[in-house]
Amino acid sequence: MMTRRESDSIGTMDVPEKAYYGVQTLRARNNFKITGRPLHPEFIKNLARIKKAAAYTNMAAHVLDEEKGNAIVKACDEIIAGKLHNQFIVDAIQGGAGTSANMNANEVIANRAIEILGGKKGDYSIVHPNDHVNMAQSTNDVIPCAGKLTILNLLPGFVAELERLHKALRDKSIEFDDVVKMGRTQLQDAVPIRLGQSFGAYAAVIERDIQRIKNLEEELKILNIGATAVGTAINVNPVYLFHIIHNINLVCGTDCSQAENLFDATQNLDGFVHTSATLKVCAVNLSKICNDLRLLSSGPRAGLGEINLPPKQNGSSIMPGKINPVIPEVVSQVAYNVIGNDVTVTMAAEAGQMELNAFEPVIFYKIFESIDTLKGAVETLIDNCITGITANREHCKALVESSAALATALCPALGYKKSAEIAKKCMKTGIPVRQIVLDEHLLTEQELDQYLDLMDMTQPGHQVEYHMNFKS
Repeated sequence: MMTRRESDSIGTMDVPEKAYYGVQTLRARNNFKITGRPLHPEFIKNLARIKKAAAYTNMAAHVLDEEKGNAIVKACDEIIAGKLHNQFIVDAIQGGAGTSANMNANEVIANRAIEILGGKKGDYSIVHPNDHVNMAQSTNDVIPCAGKLTILNLLPGFVAELERLHKALRDKSIEFDDVVKMGRTQLQDAVPIRLGQSFGAYAAVIERDIQRIKNLEEELKILNIGATAVGTAINVNPVYLFHIIHNINLVCGTDCSQAENLFDATQNLDGFVHTSATLKVCAVNLSKICNDLRLLSSGPRAGLGEINLPPKQNGSSIMPGKINPVIPEVVSQVAYNVIGNDVTVTMAAEAGQMELNAFEPVIFYKIFESIDTLKGAVETLIDNCITGITANREHCKALVESSAALATALCPALGYKKSAEIAKKCMKTGIPVRQIVLDEHLLTEQELDQYLDLMDMTQPGHQVEYHMNFKS
């Protein structure tokens, strides 16, 4: 393999002649063989967008000549279009607060710009990774800005899937509105509820998740660009400092703003903790819903069996015909991973010292993973589970009618003590609550029809009305 020799402050190294990356990128690849996973593609694009905006701003400030600047812009455009991503070879988790990722971008852009200007890769006298591509920038403002822009790019796709899930759950709540089932608290029979009300509750919590995630946007739009190393904007031309955010918005199609306190925005990562925590809340809610789906569909003969999940694949290599709830299972596994990611983000944000947090690479790795995997989990939950759920209507009704928990509805008429005696007798003998009340002449059949009307029992306030009528 043909190579070219490059040098940095550490020494010299041979870099593959055809490579667009350079010596600093190669050192990072050798030092950080951690996950085997590259930088997120959207993160790479946002690094290029920031470099493009910086080139425009530095040209406007007349500190970067237009020939070099335009070559840098063209190189950035190619990366934004998806080219040269295979030249970003540093690991997603790396030491140095993201310097390796930043230099990977600087070197790839510089070498492509050199080519555009007719030079040979590695001839940094034409375009230099630090002096020209990284002009007026630092890893410490480029990396967090690229991270925020990437999260802003990823969240809408996830929100779109959550909105689809919300609609699917709402549709099921309408479809199942006439299905009365036994409600359960602490996995024990409680009082009747409509299956549609259960799915309506699922839709409601997802709607809150959607709003919480949308609310993250404003916090993420505050960038520390121009802060350079610690917030003092050292080595930054005044024109750049006051115009870079405008050009970032032009290049990225965003409406971000520059942080009022660049020191705070450089060293404190609470916005990422908030983002991760919000994703965790959503993950917890998704997993709770999936726990319910697995329980409600359990059996199908020896469990609750109140709903049927669409069969998606064989559930066992030894038990013929067994079908497992694989879709809810995978959603819960994603949720567990997201919860673990949140712990990582929390600890990494807490570990910052003085004017910088060096642990942004792992923070972004985990947040990007959380968004991507949650999006995939929600997509399969909708398409392979929720839309195909059916209700076992007669079975739900039979379970309610045979439950001793119906005695709860008699408390306003008969009192707690007598109702408890009826419940105990029902559980001991298997005689339905209705029959016990009639046999003991405690209420007339007409009165029982009022108190034990299954559909009305699921309507708030009905017992008050019946109790008043009974007393009168």
